[in-house]
Amino acid sequence: MLASQIDLVEFTSNHLEGALALSQQAQWPHRIEDWAMGLALSRGVAAVHQGRVLGTAMATLYGDDVATINMVIVDETMRGLGIGKRLMDFALNAASGRECRLVATQDGLPLYEKLGFRETHRIVQHQGQISSIPPGEGVEWAGKQDLAQCLDLDRTACTMDRRTLLDYLAEHGHLAVIRRESRIVGFGAIRHFGRGEVAGPVVADNAADAKTLLSFLFAGREGQFLRVDTSEHTGLAPWLKDHGLFHVGGGIAMVRDAKHRENIAVQTIIPQTFALASQALG
Repeated sequence: MLASQIDLVEFTSNHLEGALALSQQAQWPHRIEDWAMGLALSRGVAAVHQGRVLGTAMATLYGDDVATINMVIVDETMRGLGIGKRLMDFALNAASGRECRLVATQDGLPLYEKLGFRETHRIVQHQGQISSIPPGEGVEWAGKQDLAQCLDLDRTACTMDRRTLLDYLAEHGHLAVIRRESRIVGFGAIRHFGRGEVAGPVVADNAADAKTLLSFLFAGREGQFLRVDTSEHTGLAPWLKDHGLFHVGGGIAMVRDAKHRENIAVQTIIPQTFALASQALG
């Protein structure tokens, strides 16, 4: 097959089944619902030949300043034809001058570096069956009235406006908050993903509060499969391991056209159905 025979088209709900087949081929954990979440929050492109989805990419736009590039995947039988480069070009164009962030594997690193991305830090993925853990004290489930404060904290932590993401998580998952003197000082989310649930994002200004939030999210889920992705520098790995979540991989956080810097002390990052999905770039 010639590369010129492959069309790039807007990713729509009609491509979800084909995208799911690609992720299953690559042994990603994503369900069709996880792909649908990406589509709901992003602008996507599909590489198609005679109705068959051969590759995908998405750009999730957070306000006017930042975008994340995610869900980049190419059929393993079609790699080497430049499809990955075409998909990335589309996603970068969709980002329209914004700072772009992604999480890469070692295999994707050369292409990303050619496209102007540079490494910022490492992401570590932990997963497993959670052990029994008491709920963190001083944490409560969030109400709709708490979203504005959570958004302010999140914007300070990651320097992008993830309003659409937090709205989605509030509707399709659960948000918990630490409140002190009527002010929210940390929050965390949990939702269904893959074969179980995923906790994140979690935003707090110290590791103790991050553990408290995670303990609250984990409580009552003994024996259930959970996943947490976090920046390597948070130092949460030993604590997560003690509770049954083992280090199983991760990725390289990268940025292009950097305009901001994450500046909160502790931030466990959403397993980016977005970011980590860029592992299978062809």
